[in-house]
Amino acid sequence: MKIQDFGENFELKKLFKARDVAREITYELASLVRPGMKEEEVLELYKKIIVRYPVEKQWHPPKLRLGPNTICNFKDPSVPYTLKENDIFFIDIGPVLEGHEADFGETFTLGSSSEYTRICEAQKKVFDEVTEFWKETGASGAPLYEFANKSAQNHGYLLNQDQDGHRIGDFPHHVFFRGGLAECSEVVIPNAWILEIHLWDPEKRFGAFYEDILTND
Repeated sequence: MKIQDFGENFELKKLFKARDVAREITYELASLVRPGMKEEEVLELYKKIIVRYPVEKQWHPPKLRLGPNTICNFKDPSVPYTLKENDIFFIDIGPVLEGHEADFGETFTLGSSSEYTRICEAQKKVFDEVTEFWKETGASGAPLYEFANKSAQNHGYLLNQDQDGHRIGDFPHHVFFRGGLAECSEVVIPNAWILEIHLWDPEKRFGAFYEDILTND
């Protein structure tokens, strides 16, 4: 068994269908988030939304980070926080649909803060730049994140290198590989990995997180 293998039930169209549903859930949830909400209230909204979708289970708990908690790593606990009129938050969910894993995350803003708008724009730019670098070079995991670090710096931000990507596929992917994308020493193949980009403001006041399938489609 190799680290970039898939199970016998894997179907690429089901992987992308799961991703598309996860993205739809994320955007629906983001559209309902308002100033004055706490993380617990956003979580309750999420629970109400997913019952309307064919979600079988969640392979990781939802991470709903608000304001200063947007600098947190995946396993860090959030501090109590209430969203303000001008604020930032990110959503990271991992539902399983038709036996295939989704993992999608994106950062959103409330109000009109130019600081928050800029980092949200940068999260996608860095993601796209790393993807193009991978397409052009056929790099393994470590060079991808070395490039991501430089890309983040070029946009004026720090890259959280403790939060890299991971395998994705038919559930559960961890039977093939439990490590991060940066640990993959092989040429990274399409559609087998999630690329995660977690940017920090240089003073670590807030962050932005974006993740999606690393694909050449």
